[in-house]
Amino acid sequence: MITRISGTLERVEPTAVEIGVGPVVHEVLVTDLVRRSLQQRIGEPVVLHTLEYLEGNPTRGNLVPRLVGFLSEAEREFFDLICEVDGVGVRKALRAIVRPVGEIARAIEEQDAKSLAGLPGIGAATAERMIAKLRRRMPKFALLVARDTPGEPGAADVITETFDVLRSLGHTDADARRLVDALRQETKKPKSVQDALEVIYRQLHRPR
Repeated sequence: MITRISGTLERVEPTAVEIGVGPVVHEVLVTDLVRRSLQQRIGEPVVLHTLEYLEGNPTRGNLVPRLVGFLSEAEREFFDLICEVDGVGVRKALRAIVRPVGEIARAIEEQDAKSLAGLPGIGAATAERMIAKLRRRMPKFALLVARDTPGEPGAADVITETFDVLRSLGHTDADARRLVDALRQETKKPKSVQDALEVIYRQLHRPR
């Protein structure tokens, strides 16, 4: 399975981008969110985290392998979860994610069916199914309040990985979320999970 692709961004289309890797050009399907982030970067090197799926009718033997690309591992994982909901396939999920992942995750977590139903291709019934299936799995994705700032392409992954590490150390979801929310307020953004943990535990032991 291809899980990451690195190359030169050669073209941006409404639903896909083309990435040149040596003499080969790969078509990668993307959400509107990813497309907007990449549309000013034609000719630049880019890295997309990817997942593969087969599109077509298996009974007719006309399956076509496709790549879907994301700006971070967290966004890829979120997309995979959305595709688990009954009635949401890859193509519908691609159309639906037009807002930042953190916003959609918070809407699921807060059971905001009206907001979810407003996403392209997601009606009221599908919104309710999303909430029922995914609500308890959204805390770390709800941390992705906004896309990484330019020049800090790994910030989203550092935040979500730090959240997971804090939970593994015995912190509750609510406590881990509070700690990483405080981390966001730091002027100097951590470049690794180790840096993030050091900042968090300095905050915890800071005199009141």
